[in-house]
Amino acid sequence: MLLEDAVGVLRGWRAPDGEQEGLRVHYLRHLAEHSDGMWRSCRPEHLTASALVVDGSGTRTLLTLHKTVGRWLQLGGHCEPGDRTLAGAAFREATEESGLSDLTVSPQPLQLSRHLLEGGGCAGAYHLDVQFLITATADTEHTISDESDDLAWFPFSALPGDLDASVKQLTTRARLALSHPKP
Repeated sequence: MLLEDAVGVLRGWRAPDGEQEGLRVHYLRHLAEHSDGMWRSCRPEHLTASALVVDGSGTRTLLTLHKTVGRWLQLGGHCEPGDRTLAGAAFREATEESGLSDLTVSPQPLQLSRHLLEGGGCAGAYHLDVQFLITATADTEHTISDESDDLAWFPFSALPGDLDASVKQLTTRARLALSHPKP
C-alpha cells in the first residue's frame, strides 16, 4: 500500500523546476526497480519522509538539532511498516519528534531531496527524501525527542546560519507556498 501511494504521489506531483523533475523521475525509477525501495534496508538508497513544520501564522518553523547529524534539520525519517501513505509517514515523524499533535499535513510534497548519510545506521546510503509542509494548527509547545539534541521555533527571517542548502531551499519553498496558497 505504501509503495503504491508513493508511486501515485510522485507520478501526480508537478515538480517546480528541472532539478526537482530529475529527482522525481529518479525516485520513480528507483521504486520501479526495487520492491523494497521504501525501507531502510534497501541499499544504496531508499525513500524517507520528512516535514517542515510551520506555526499557524506561517512565520516560524520548527527545526531539530539532529543528534546524529549535529545540524538543524526539518523533522522526518524512515518509513515504517504501519505507514499507509508518504504524507502519513511525514506526519508520524513530525508528531514523534516534536510531541505536537494538532498538525495538518499538505497532501502534496513541497520538495524532494537526495542526500548521502555519513553517520548513524544508514551511513553510506542515500535518502530519497520526500518533504511535506505541515502546519501546527494549535499549541506550539513541543517536546524534544531522543533523536534530537534540541528542538526550537525559528522565525523564517532568523534561521540558523549553518543550515545546509537543502533545508534553506525547503524553507524558501515553504515561504513561497504559504504566501501563495493554492485554491
